[in-house]
Amino acid sequence: MGEQQQVIADLRAAGVLAAIRWAYESAVRRSLETYSEADGHDHAWLGMTRFTLFRDRLDRVFSCERYAVSTEDGVRDVDMLFAGLSEPDLAAMPRIPVGLVTRDDLYGSAGWTCDDRRFLLAAGEFGKLYTLPWAERSATKQIVAMQANPDPRPLQPSLFEDLPPDAASAFDAALRASQRQLNPVTYMVAHSLDPATGKAELVFGRARLSIRGDHAWHWYENLLAAPPATASEPAASSEPAASAEPAASAEPAASAEPVAPAETAYGAPGASEPGVLGAPVRLRVIKGELPGDPGAATDSPRLGSRF
Repeated sequence: MGEQQQVIADLRAAGVLAAIRWAYESAVRRSLETYSEADGHDHAWLGMTRFTLFRDRLDRVFSCERYAVSTEDGVRDVDMLFAGLSEPDLAAMPRIPVGLVTRDDLYGSAGWTCDDRRFLLAAGEFGKLYTLPWAERSATKQIVAMQANPDPRPLQPSLFEDLPPDAASAFDAALRASQRQLNPVTYMVAHSLDPATGKAELVFGRARLSIRGDHAWHWYENLLAAPPATASEPAASSEPAASAEPAASAEPAASAEPVAPAETAYGAPGASEPGVLGAPVRLRVIKGELPGDPGAATDSPRLGSRF
């Protein structure tokens, strides 16, 4: 079994992938409900709000940060956990065992770890997640994308791999020398949203450092391809669903063409669900993740695809 199949099967069986999907769908719906150009909101506001709510929902569903269970009495603050969530979000929220997933930031970039597998968040331009330019992102994202290829015989080497000796500069050599596996191995959850249509994308995969326009993944799994799991059954199956790209095997066919992740449409900006209108939005800021904070400026979402 290849890395993609093993990782996806394990995380799906544990309910982690269903929880990621729930957190993102909740964040997208809430941010679109609140978004109003008439009120002065722009795409930068929508991107920052979506990211903040996504991070908040992940902490909720995994019982992390301020949603962690008290060590004194072993009881969580249910009022805080459910505050601001719509009735559909509450009904669909997966029940993840406390402690299964822990908060594990990397150089100021929000991250979560389950069984020695960490994932970070990265937003991209809608319809272009397949070619996310990691080389133009923050140093943290570049380090993640520079991890050693899990396939010992890749059909297409990633950037700075297998360069002929006479073409290698000192900078190229330094980059090759820095390639390694992070501890824990770190994956990326990439997401995008078209605010005009409400269509969204969400993928989980191993990033691949590449030049602009080239494919940016060793592999990825489309988390919106299958129907969402129920709260009582977070993992619909222990077998991974077929990924959008590359092929299911660890060695994708050489003739495979890039396939964009499937899209899921949510309500148009400003639309609301029953029982949600007027619900408070809790925006939380973690040090090191706002634009201008040292070491993490480009990890925070802002206008365009460079967040």
